[in-house]
Amino acid sequence: MPHDASPGAPGLASWGTREASFYATVAPATPDGLVPRCFDASAGGEGHDWYLLLEDLSDSHRIATRWPLPPSEAECRAMVGVLARFQGAWWDDPRLGVSIGAWTSEAEAAKYLTYFEGCYRRLADRLGDALSAERRALYERYFATAPLAKGRFDGRRNLSIVHGDAHVWNVFLPNDGPTTGSSGHPLLFDWDAWRLGLVATDLAYMMALHWYPERRRRFERPLLDHYHATLIACGVTGYDRRALDEDYRLAVVMTMMVPLVQADNNLPAPIWWSHLERIMLAVDDLGGRALLGG
Repeated sequence: MPHDASPGAPGLASWGTREASFYATVAPATPDGLVPRCFDASAGGEGHDWYLLLEDLSDSHRIATRWPLPPSEAECRAMVGVLARFQGAWWDDPRLGVSIGAWTSEAEAAKYLTYFEGCYRRLADRLGDALSAERRALYERYFATAPLAKGRFDGRRNLSIVHGDAHVWNVFLPNDGPTTGSSGHPLLFDWDAWRLGLVATDLAYMMALHWYPERRRRFERPLLDHYHATLIACGVTGYDRRALDEDYRLAVVMTMMVPLVQADNNLPAPIWWSHLERIMLAVDDLGGRALLGG
């Protein structure tokens, strides 16, 4: 699956080096069994290319399904579980924004918002009446109320490291079972889009963006329950189940930006058009319009 960056996206110059930076800084301080082992990494600089030397998992692990087929419920639970264990390990860690990553500044957030709005204008022009007046109005409200999540970051509480591209094909599962077997544990990979932020954005990206309503309505709440229970088991406190629901609804609305960026990057229409349809249905199902004043 391609990344959701496009040629005009802010920070594009760092794409490719960010994963090397992750393995050089984050992975060594992460508990074992959550990401692939890295033997060497360099983010490049001063005329040198970035590189990674990771363990070979071809004999022990697999991708759950061939895109775009969804994994089984057990496989999804394993994926959500490893994501929760990783994010629980970094939950409100004092190193975040100091020695690990950087918080997005207001100036950077404004640049992204301007970019997203440009993506929307270009796509709306391309689509004509294929993009309904109702959906146009919803996007207009989004940009009028942005930055939507600004208040959520006050105090920088209940935040962690976000994967940024957390679809189900970016998790290696052990060959001998969906969870843990003799060959190892589920492992999160493809960290080129990692950042500090709201963990629910990964869950919204995995489920609301990629799943049609019938599947999402069957599995969404049980998987959110499992994610939250795993966080608590990892020692996270002060973040109740209702808070996760509120963050998830906010994240679903924010994920409306993803198909805009994908279309702007000229990804195949079956990818971004399907994402657009699914995320709009999720916004409606979860009452996301209320966050935009509608």
